[in-house]
Amino acid sequence: MSPPHIPTLTTQQMVEVDRLMIEEYNMTLLQMMENAGRNLAQLARRLLDGDIVDRPIVVLAGRGANGGGGLAAARHLLNWGAWVQVVLTAEPASYRDVPVHQLRILQKMGAPLAWAEEGWELPPADLLIDALIGYGLRGAPTGAARNLIQLANSSAAPILSLDAPSGLDTASGQVYEPHIHASATMTLALPKTGLFSEQGRAIVGDLYLADISVPPALYEQLGVQVGPLFAEDTIVKIDAASVM
Repeated sequence: MSPPHIPTLTTQQMVEVDRLMIEEYNMTLLQMMENAGRNLAQLARRLLDGDIVDRPIVVLAGRGANGGGGLAAARHLLNWGAWVQVVLTAEPASYRDVPVHQLRILQKMGAPLAWAEEGWELPPADLLIDALIGYGLRGAPTGAARNLIQLANSSAAPILSLDAPSGLDTASGQVYEPHIHASATMTLALPKTGLFSEQGRAIVGDLYLADISVPPALYEQLGVQVGPLFAEDTIVKIDAASVM
């Protein structure tokens, strides 16, 4: 059941949430990414009815924070017994900052890694995880991200998107070509306004909200009142009727 009265955030407000978390609350991006990745892995397990041992899951990971969350989820799923193929948008040497920290752990684990190359195809999977582009999307996806979006949509597997389906502008609600057609989307902290545009609602699938440990007092600094959304679970399913 959705908790009542869930506020939304603009993309600019979410940028400010991230800034305040880091600069005022001493919460590192790595900690937030870990929270996002673990919740994403837990939701993937839930969507597969709790049966993930030897289940094939493909994780598509970009080079930004969204991709880092996908890489953290891949680690948890591997540890839980799934067969995980990680597909990067570029060679591992091009990853930087917090995402490369997540990537190096997977490399140490011997996780199957590949990166987008012309003529490459995605392997069969029971679930695809889209962690290509987060709320920082500006304009239509290009390059390897574009190619992986097209490959993902051509797969028979359901797609779980992190924060927003890649190709959706969470600020305006505009959907660019190409874009992910998600079966489910797990957004973080609070829902972004763009998820509820007419175009956005058509591609997010079932919408879930995940806790990344943002204090209610931080939201109050932005003039947003938030109750105990995650009192019963760190992941809650939401619908448009429960969102303000």
